[in-house]
Amino acid sequence: MERSCERAIELGLPAVAFTDHADFVKVHEDQYCVDIAGYLDSVERCRTKFPGLRILSGVELGEPHWFPAETAAVLSVGPLDNVLGSVHCVKLEGEIVDASQLRDREGVDLAAATREYFGEVLAMLEADQPFETLAHLDYPKRYWIEGAPPYKEKDFEPEIREVLKAAARTGRVLEVNTTRGDRLCPDMTVVRWWRELGGQAVQYGSDAHSPDKIAAGFHVATQMVEAAGFKPARDPVSLWRR
Repeated sequence: MERSCERAIELGLPAVAFTDHADFVKVHEDQYCVDIAGYLDSVERCRTKFPGLRILSGVELGEPHWFPAETAAVLSVGPLDNVLGSVHCVKLEGEIVDASQLRDREGVDLAAATREYFGEVLAMLEADQPFETLAHLDYPKRYWIEGAPPYKEKDFEPEIREVLKAAARTGRVLEVNTTRGDRLCPDMTVVRWWRELGGQAVQYGSDAHSPDKIAAGFHVATQMVEAAGFKPARDPVSLWRR
């Protein structure tokens, strides 16, 4: 976290946000659920060490609708500036599978699994869980199988529109995730649908995971979001709104 703060200062950023993972399904060996008390202590240490940098706290809740008690326990420890909700996993034939693992499953129907994913995102949005921002809406796009027909937003338009309508109806914010500068999740097509369907606000996340990726891709993302009809606030840390 300290190296990330140093990198943010090098880049001239006014702020940095740490939204660590609170995942309750273990599908990877290095996966964990944030030690929220220790995390908040680390945030305070960084705020003391870097007084000129605005440091925002946060958490990314993984499948919170599957784990309401565990989610409540994490959020009860202390106030957070940002709470994101995300889906990483789907249930296929009774097995919980992370979308990043779909490309390793022999004979998987990728389109059907992706529709299952969007159905799970919709269920999360409708489950009245306490998060403000919908993170990486089209997460499976990151891990699309090489050689498969390319991922196209139009192929999943009905499912994505239902997700966006639910997010707008419940007052959520749409995250534009730059995937460490690799790709935009979602892209211009979906952000335009978001505005069309009543979405009010957008925020950015680089999903950095390491200091060298802090804010990677933000320049392209801001150009895209502005072209889709959202405008920045005077406070550089505030949401972009329609």
